[in-house]
This record gives sequence, structure tokens and C-alpha cells, in this order.
Amino acid sequence: MPRGRGSPGELSRLRAVSAGTPRRRAAPLPMNATASTRILVIALFAALLAACAAYDGRALVPGVARLADVERVMGAPALRWKAADGSEQLAYPRGPLGYHTFMAHIGAGGRLLRIENVLDAKGFAAIRAGMSEDEVLRVLGPPDAARTQYFAARDELVWDWRYCDDWNMTARFYVLFDNGSRRVRSTMSQEESVVADAVLVYPFCGH
Repeated sequence: MPRGRGSPGELSRLRAVSAGTPRRRAAPLPMNATASTRILVIALFAALLAACAAYDGRALVPGVARLADVERVMGAPALRWKAADGSEQLAYPRGPLGYHTFMAHIGAGGRLLRIENVLDAKGFAAIRAGMSEDEVLRVLGPPDAARTQYFAARDELVWDWRYCDDWNMTARFYVLFDNGSRRVRSTMSQEESVVADAVLVYPFCGH
């Protein structure tokens, strides 16, 4: 017997059954491993950029960024100085694990003028005999407090900053104060060394 299209009654019953049967939703496709890895890499890269911006403020545009922007990105400064005209200087030391101290200079109008690393040859050359502690702090920012030393035999106080020298070696810059007057006597620097497996090692830092 040839197949027909069926009677109207049969077609109605088929439609009713079809309408009453819930449809299954397709299961979500699992994320491709490559896509998942790509998303993770992008997220890590974004986090790294944010960390870099917080470290040195590279995302802050002079003349555009305001004081509030600097503090939002770089955090609260370790030290700050405010001049009579309303301009400010903010110190951001990144030691003892980091090798930099950044000074953010804010103009009288409240906008960023510049951010600069001061732990370099230029900054060290600015330290002169006879300078006060506050004058040194204005140039280099706070030293590594854990390494501040007093030598009774010379009545001498020594401040210490960790930095990366021109040869990409980890080094230390020292300012030696007369403990009585708290004025600079002299300065010196030397490469940092550590002992690893009974071998003297000079750590590489890179720029």
C-alpha cells in the first residue's frame, strides 16, 4: 500500500505529541584549550601592565594627570613635601627588593609635571658634604631602614640605598653622616655581593 500523508486526525495527534514533548537544550560546548590559554595569558599580561604602571607611574601623562591620579595609580607616597606655592614632591621608594625610588613632581595647579627615578649617577652626584638629612631625603628619598647603621668608633651614621648600576649589577649607595651634626661627611658605593654555595656572587639586575 502506498504511503499517504495521513488523515487530518492523525496529523493533529502528531502535532499534539510534538508540541507536548519538551525539547532538549544543546549542552554548552567545552572551551577550546587554546582559547582558554589565550584568555589566561591576556589576563596575566593585563595584570603585569597594571603592576608596572603602579611601580613607576608610566601610564600617568604629565600635564594631564592630577595629584589624585598619581596617588590612585602609585599609592600613598612614603614622603611628601609641599612648597609655599602649592607644588608638591612625592617620594615612592621601591626597595628593598626594587632598585628605584621615583619622585613625582606636582605643579602648583595640581597637575603632574614629571616622574623620575633618582637612584642613578645624577642623583648620587647631587649629594654633597655638609648637606642635612632632610636635604638628602629630598634628593634620594628614604633609605633602606633595615640597613641603617651606626658606627660608634667614628660616631657615624650610615644610610643605604639599593640600586642597579650602569653595568646592570646590583649595588649599594651609602651616605655617611656625622652623628652629632647629622650632616653629610662623605658618600660611597659598591657592588652588592652574596655568598651562594660557598661562592661569592655579584647579582645581576638589568634595567
